[in-house]
Amino acid sequence: MILHIKNMVCNRCKMVVKAELEQLGFNPVSVKLGEVILSENIFPADKAKIAERLNRFGFELLEDKKTQLVEQVKTSIINLIHYAEEPLKINLSAHLSVQLNIEYHQLSAVFSEAENQTIEKYFIAQKVEKAKEMLTYGELTLSEIAFQLNYSSVAHLSAQFKKVTGLTPSAYKAETSNKRKTLDEI
Repeated sequence: MILHIKNMVCNRCKMVVKAELEQLGFNPVSVKLGEVILSENIFPADKAKIAERLNRFGFELLEDKKTQLVEQVKTSIINLIHYAEEPLKINLSAHLSVQLNIEYHQLSAVFSEAENQTIEKYFIAQKVEKAKEMLTYGELTLSEIAFQLNYSSVAHLSAQFKKVTGLTPSAYKAETSNKRKTLDEI
């Protein structure tokens, strides 16, 4: 049985979900961002127990197909920006269509309706959040950050960064109270 779970955005989330399911007596075969495969089918009462337990940690079981699709888009983008080893070689729309096996215009319509923003704006917000993280650590130059996030230039990164945050990357780095968001808040 496959469970779709909202707000799983990191490896710690996967560990928490797996541990909670095991404590409830279930056997997760696979735990990925946004999705758990259980070895057994579960009854509605079991699903309610799982939902209640996961809600304590800020997770939510997704029943609705549209909501599941939106979460799959988000998870795919988070994986791409925050966990991929190499930058995306094809455009985002092609990547999402292939990965989710749905035409991009359908993905876009469902996502925009549910989230009140486009997939592209969500993608940019994730990239800017990753840039904030990299700037906070201070280990890379702006040029290296732009390259790692697959920007065509530092100017392009800076323009998007300023549009989203209201600050240039340099001003953000100089500010003492860096305002980073958790991935599920974006």
